[in-house]
Amino acid sequence: MNTNTRSKAYDVAVCGLFSALIAVCSQISVNLTVPFTMQTFAVFLALGTLGGGRGTAAILVYILIGAAGLPVYAGFTGGVGILFGLTGGYFMGFIFSGLIYWLITKIFGRKLIADILAMAAGMIVCYGLGTLWFTIVSASGGEPVGFTSALMMCVVPFIIPDAAKIALAITLSRRLSKYVRGNVRAA
Repeated sequence: MNTNTRSKAYDVAVCGLFSALIAVCSQISVNLTVPFTMQTFAVFLALGTLGGGRGTAAILVYILIGAAGLPVYAGFTGGVGILFGLTGGYFMGFIFSGLIYWLITKIFGRKLIADILAMAAGMIVCYGLGTLWFTIVSASGGEPVGFTSALMMCVVPFIIPDAAKIALAITLSRRLSKYVRGNVRAA
């Protein structure tokens, strides 16, 4: 097996491992005033540990296996219907979070401030896409929810928990990435 084949096999393996981690963390629910899962933590841990390219690939694999019907989404759900439901925009937001992370860290490197900026920008885009999708789907379902009301329901209660999850993801990924062979801090 040549080095290039071994490297591709390794990339597939770590992407699969982090896709599975996202699936597991999607089932971990913390019940505060509003219940939330650890899915966002795992998404940003994948990005911080694997880098923008492989991290985004891991997120995409997670979304695709859920779309195929495997019960990997929160509450052991799966299927395309979830992606077209009220929360589907947040899944698309995860992909764009990965792409934004990749772009920002490609431009500024993988310094701590760049990681923080990239993950915060990715979360903001995820919130925006998810909330916009939520308002569109709720309107098509006959019970429209305005954008401001959707922000109050779908974003505001999650800002502090998501900030804590991002902080934890940054802390752990900076330690884990040195053990993930081939993860170039600049990639």
